[in-house]
Amino acid sequence: MMKNKFILCGTLGWCMEIIFTGLGSLKNHENRLTARTSIWMFPIYGMACFLTPLCRLLKNRSLLTRGILYTCCIFAAEYLCGSLLKRHGACPWDYSHARFNIDGVIRLDYAPFWFGAGLIFEKLLREK
Repeated sequence: MMKNKFILCGTLGWCMEIIFTGLGSLKNHENRLTARTSIWMFPIYGMACFLTPLCRLLKNRSLLTRGILYTCCIFAAEYLCGSLLKRHGACPWDYSHARFNIDGVIRLDYAPFWFGAGLIFEKLLREK
């Protein structure tokens, strides 16, 4: 069961990243909507399956509370994974240029995106 959730979360995360980076290419006036991702991102997004127990605990909480807690969990995972990959010269992202970055591995201004992603993962992980 957890293996299936890992694969679903990894695939969903990859798809969200492809859409996000593809639409982000419009900033550079790139009409081909070219997207970027990395093989590393599949297991990182797959780890969202570990939110399952938290989803159960938060099921009666407000949308705001759930979203904020998922955002914090995602930031923590992104920081840990990004720091580890960066130490080995394998981090596929570098936010050093961004105004609200922390050690180049997380961007605080991405909080609304992670808030939404957390709620999307929650919907995927919710047990029927």
